[in-house]
Amino acid sequence: MKAIVVHEPGGAENLRYEEIARPEPGRGEVLVRIVAAGVNYIDTYFRRGMYPAPERPMRLGMEGSGYVETLGEGVTSFAVGDPVAFAMTRGAYAEYCVVAADKLVPVPTGVPVAEAAQMMLQGMTAHYLTRSTFALKPGDTCLVHAAAGGTGRLLCQIAKIVGARVIGTAGNETKAEQAKAAGADDVILYQTQDFVAEVKRITNGRGVDVVYDGVGATTFDGSLNCLRSRGMMVLFGQSSGPVPPFDIQVLNQKGSLFLSRPSLGHYVATREELEWRAKEIFEWRAASKLAFALDRSYPLADAAQAHLDLEGRKTAGKLVLTVSQ
Repeated sequence: MKAIVVHEPGGAENLRYEEIARPEPGRGEVLVRIVAAGVNYIDTYFRRGMYPAPERPMRLGMEGSGYVETLGEGVTSFAVGDPVAFAMTRGAYAEYCVVAADKLVPVPTGVPVAEAAQMMLQGMTAHYLTRSTFALKPGDTCLVHAAAGGTGRLLCQIAKIVGARVIGTAGNETKAEQAKAAGADDVILYQTQDFVAEVKRITNGRGVDVVYDGVGATTFDGSLNCLRSRGMMVLFGQSSGPVPPFDIQVLNQKGSLFLSRPSLGHYVATREELEWRAKEIFEWRAASKLAFALDRSYPLADAAQAHLDLEGRKTAGKLVLTVSQ
């Protein structure tokens, strides 16, 4: 089968489109014929070696959708031909991927299988951040960095579904309009405006209840200054680089703040939680409450270009590799 592999960590040029052996599912596993694979920042972290992977060559892609091709021993929850989707299993940049049956979810009628690849990782990330890490409620105000990005737009939409106020940041006027279309009440152009001063102005000096920050190094300190007393800083990514070590006494000095560095894997650790998050995401999509903005799709062989576009901040919305029909 064809797959994208990495022999040595490094830049996007290290992504190789190669023929490799098709895997076979073991007990409790399913072989999925991939239709589409989502492209996410976590893939670039593995590619660069920021997140270690034991195997060589390394397989990439933490999110995909397709059809059940083969069932491993003991799997009774799915049948050959079922449309399925998954996240947090690496290897989706390929024609086939083995996934543990308990990590798969069925794609419901009415949701295109190819579209499901857009929904899993970013959709459930936005879900756990807004529904669990800091469970938004009516009257809360949140700050969403990169509000026009794939996860950012979903954060804005879910925040509005649950009745919260949204302040977003964006890099230019076009992205600001995209964030507003996703539900942001106010958008700050961070390249020309001081986002801390603007947040304080918008909130009449109070600050926000929570910051959802997937940017990392360049926004972290300012994000802390945007919080109200006992507010929560949720650092869920590091697209601008990792946050340097810092003195936790700062959290006290700035108002007894809370800090969390969550990841999706810990929020879908049980089958019940995975099903809840996926079900709610799919239901919101079916009810047109949640829109997934596909920026562009690429053939599997063009994964390197997808990574270059993502890391070059040339995109607004979701990137997908199209693998098969």
